[in-house]
Amino acid sequence: MVHKWAEFTYITAPHKVLFVSNLETDEIDAQYSCDIEQYGWFFNRDDHTFRGIRSGGPAIGFEESISVVEEAFKTHGPFDAILGFSQGGCFTGLLCDLQQRNLLNFNFDFAIITSGFKSGSLPHLKYYEDLINIPSLHIFGEDDGIIPTEMSVALRDCFENPATVKHPGGHYFPATAAQKEAYQEFFKTRYQCKQDFS
Repeated sequence: MVHKWAEFTYITAPHKVLFVSNLETDEIDAQYSCDIEQYGWFFNRDDHTFRGIRSGGPAIGFEESISVVEEAFKTHGPFDAILGFSQGGCFTGLLCDLQQRNLLNFNFDFAIITSGFKSGSLPHLKYYEDLINIPSLHIFGEDDGIIPTEMSVALRDCFENPATVKHPGGHYFPATAAQKEAYQEFFKTRYQCKQDFS
C-alpha cells in the first residue's frame, strides 16, 4: 500500500489488558484478556481497565509506555514518524504534544493517527492547550461504534493543518483504493519534505 514510501517497525504496548465483560456497566472479569496478546498504553481507572469514552481518572502506566517507545527509538531508530490506532492513536496524540513542548528524549517528523481520540485522563487534560504543529494524518470511520467520530475529530482539531481521511466504516484501518491514494499522497509529501531539508 505505501511500501514505496515507508518501512514499518511495530512496538507492542507494555500493559496486559483486563477483559471488560460488559461495556455498558464497566463490569470486569478478574482474568486478563481472553487473547493474551492484547496490550494497552495506559489505564484510566484504578482497576487497570481503559475505555476511550471515560472522562477523568488516572493515567496508570503512561510513563512506562513513553519509556518503551524511547527504548525502541534508541534500539531501532531513528524513525521519521509514529503511527497509532485507537488507544495507540490517543497515545500518539499525547506524544506529539510532548514533543512539541520538548519533553521527549526522541523526535519524529510526523504522525498518523487512526481512530484516535483525546485522552480524558486527568493528568492529560493540560496536553491539549496549544495547537500541535507536527504534520499529521487522521483516519477515522463515520460508523465507528467504539470511538465516535466526534472524538476523532476533536483530536484532529488539536493539530495545525491536519490531513484527514474519512471512511464510511467502523473501527478499523481502511485499505480501499480511495484510502490508499490518500495515504500514498501523504507519504509522498512527507518524503519530499524530508528530501528538501536533507
